[in-house]
Amino acid sequence: MNARSPRLASLDALRGCTVAAMLLVNDPGDWDHVYAPLEHAAWNGCTPTDLIFPFFLFVVGVSVALAILPRLERGAAPVELTRAALWRGARIVLLGLAINVLAMWLLPGRDMRFPGVLQRIGVCFAAVALFAIYTRPRTQWSAIAMLLLGYWGLLWLGGTLAPWTNIVSRTDSAVFGPYLWSIDPLSGRGHDPEGLLSTVPALATTLLGLRAGCWLRRERLGALLLGGLLSLALGAAWSWALPFNKNLWTPSFVLWTAGWAALALLAFHWLIDRRGWPPLGRRFGVNAIAAYAGSELMQIVLPVLGQDTWYRAAFAQWMTPRFGPYLPSLAFAIVFVVFWWLVVWAMDRRGIHLKL
Repeated sequence: MNARSPRLASLDALRGCTVAAMLLVNDPGDWDHVYAPLEHAAWNGCTPTDLIFPFFLFVVGVSVALAILPRLERGAAPVELTRAALWRGARIVLLGLAINVLAMWLLPGRDMRFPGVLQRIGVCFAAVALFAIYTRPRTQWSAIAMLLLGYWGLLWLGGTLAPWTNIVSRTDSAVFGPYLWSIDPLSGRGHDPEGLLSTVPALATTLLGLRAGCWLRRERLGALLLGGLLSLALGAAWSWALPFNKNLWTPSFVLWTAGWAALALLAFHWLIDRRGWPPLGRRFGVNAIAAYAGSELMQIVLPVLGQDTWYRAAFAQWMTPRFGPYLPSLAFAIVFVVFWWLVVWAMDRRGIHLKL
């Protein structure tokens, strides 16, 4: 692949499929009736749903390799690239905070939350962009190892991985106070799955995506395959000592999910870019942040407009007696994804690709 690294339809498709999966699992009709594979693990473990956010961060790293490195090789000033990356990361963080403020304002009982999915994406994007601009591959690999081993040491020093009392939750409580995803009513301690300390290993996830993107640029597909398999093996082995845990983003979880993401990237590239398969998901992929942020805003607005009432009328009342309560809940989520596919399809048809 030449230094310009032309935009790959496979990467847009993988990013888009990941966003579509995000919408599917985040928007059931009834949170009390969700099929098990579409739920996160309660604490330890890894369900298919737990793969989705790590996949997105991994793709962020791949995108940095394909977008920033070619510009650097063509002579772009590092200072200009740095300024652009930091400003883009800040915009993503600010968008996440704005959505949380709106949720607090419109939804009864919803308190302010400082961390969030978009906030983590913005921070990881900016940090990995700086790694791409200013460091060599050896430094990046060293950083991955240090982040994972150092974080493992912090978890070990914390003394426990139990909910609420682990060092990750204690740190988030100390830094953010009550402005977190959930608060334990007994201890008053908070926890956030996108909190501060767990962003450290999430950065390692994104750096692994950066390295995978570099292999993809150079068409080192064998390295991508072996890297994915090795990451899976190391993650599985590490899980015997340190279990998979998305809430804590444990190092074993990093390697396990990055391994699957690398293999998915290889499969998409081989089938779409090499074999000419249609890039399913591409329309979501070219407007990924717009689709995700728009769906988050829709989650806030729909309850205000009486979502429960018309969900029962349109789905639950006639489907539940025939199929049980889980299928109508899934049907609502599918309709939600289809709605947003129509939105991004119309945007793509008009050449509208929103970039923060």
